[in-house]
Amino acid sequence: MRLPAALAAVFSLAAPVEAQQVPAPQRVAPPIVHETTPALGAYTDAVLFGDVWKRTELSPRDRSVVTIAALIAGGHTGQMTGHFNRGLDNGVKPSEIAAIITHQAFYAGWPRAISAVSVAKEVFTKRGVGPDQIAPSSGEPLAVDQAAEAQRAAAVEAQAGAVTPALVDYTNRVLFGDLWRRADLAPKDRSLVTIVALIANGQVDQLAFHMKRGMDNGLTQTQLSEVITHLAFYAGWPRAMSAIPVAKTVFEARAGSPDGAAGSSTRGRTAVEILRHGSVPSSNGPAEYFTGSVRIDQRFQREAPARIGGAFVTFEPGARTAWHTHPLGQTLIVTAGCGLVQREGDDIQEIGVGDIVWIPPGEKHWHGATAGSAMTHIAIAEAQDGKSVDWMEKVSDEQYGRGTPGKGGC
Repeated sequence: MRLPAALAAVFSLAAPVEAQQVPAPQRVAPPIVHETTPALGAYTDAVLFGDVWKRTELSPRDRSVVTIAALIAGGHTGQMTGHFNRGLDNGVKPSEIAAIITHQAFYAGWPRAISAVSVAKEVFTKRGVGPDQIAPSSGEPLAVDQAAEAQRAAAVEAQAGAVTPALVDYTNRVLFGDLWRRADLAPKDRSLVTIVALIANGQVDQLAFHMKRGMDNGLTQTQLSEVITHLAFYAGWPRAMSAIPVAKTVFEARAGSPDGAAGSSTRGRTAVEILRHGSVPSSNGPAEYFTGSVRIDQRFQREAPARIGGAFVTFEPGARTAWHTHPLGQTLIVTAGCGLVQREGDDIQEIGVGDIVWIPPGEKHWHGATAGSAMTHIAIAEAQDGKSVDWMEKVSDEQYGRGTPGKGGC
């Protein structure tokens, strides 16, 4: 069995000094876990938070959405406070948490949703979240594909109309006619939390339909695969493994017919995919890996066999990344403002609009804005064995202060 490097470090305290180059993982599990079940504490710190939560196939924001949805679906109120707070730190809006709770009332039951309300209320109160940040959107209901909806409604009627006509009415009029059209969750996110609820509760009968719907709403095969992996930790290996055959069938069907139409002339061809501006929610750069105010937009990750991923990253003045490396290197394209970049052992360099920066594989470095100017760049990196970045210690104020803003003319 091959252990993650951080976990191996925990269990190899007697190793020679030269073999202990990987720092011990940050402690996340409460002391009681380490005292009562030391192995669980080590797995929590080194594997769950030291590895799984750092995987780039899901953004930190989306990973929080998945976790929050799973906890609500499972009725696990004991973990909600921590993950509601983590989600807010990762860019999940208070109104989105409220919308997830409401959505899970339909897919996991009213009792579990109601149980989550008091936890959310306590978190919102302590963080000073006001009613205006929770209020549902007052916009128009989201548009739907009328032909597809008519086909779905007819299928529900044919399946259940003769047995439970009232349930068919609620399904078509309330669940899909109202809840799914609410604007307080993006369609992609609503599909995401639905898929989570089905997997977390072992309800695979409707999973194929919602995976297809989710991909129509913008979820990628890579993201769905990562959702299943993440849920192995939050819903258990058996439920995650039960979802794999369904996902395999859905992925193979879409690979054979990208537009989903039987007998399509495009069978076997790939489709051009356009990630529209604003279609992916923004998220905040996690405080664990960034100093200062950082916003991440339009995060993308291509599916295998491609390995490339990236995002627009905006640093407010003084903000920067922690020290880090990339197994296959990284390209930065500056699109706005004035920034700084430094490879360990080299001088800090200033970068400006139009500059393209290449950081070679394995080189320890950091980048961010100058003290007097914000900076936005596109960051692009390839993943190796599912990982595109290894985070290290933060850049100290002293290290950052060695920069020379203004030199270079940006």
